[in-house]
Amino acid sequence: MPFTLTLDRAGRTGTILTDVLGFKETGREGPFVRYETGRQAPRSLVFIREVGGFLPARMGQGSVHHVAFRAADDEEQAKMADKLRGTHGVAPTPQIDRKYFRSVYFREPGGILFEIATDQPGFTVDEPLASLGRDLKLPSFLEPRRREIESALPHLEQIEKTAG
Repeated sequence: MPFTLTLDRAGRTGTILTDVLGFKETGREGPFVRYETGRQAPRSLVFIREVGGFLPARMGQGSVHHVAFRAADDEEQAKMADKLRGTHGVAPTPQIDRKYFRSVYFREPGGILFEIATDQPGFTVDEPLASLGRDLKLPSFLEPRRREIESALPHLEQIEKTAG
């Protein structure tokens, strides 16, 4: 599914998309610049809408917290982070273990938070593929609040009845 970044200027962010994240600029039309990876996968198409004088990114109602991109493994992610630091003067975070993947985060030049997440170890690290998604998995720091969190969630049977 494509997404659009609305930025004051497209240039530096576009360079990061092409030089670090594996995109290629494939077209321009008016204020829009299109970037593609050439793969048929989520996040393989990005539009930058260049709007001079636009405000820097900030959190608020109707906004997206961050955009995630893929790295096959720790080595590929480390190379991307090194290129961000060395070539683009951008300071990514240290790698953060998210149990199912490992992430580094950075703000692109327009202030939008980008994440580079590894494919490994994957979502089958703590349950078999056949039962993936049947149980609520929580990060260890939220386990003490499991009862509270579960009580606030709708039961799947209720959702299925209203959807059908």
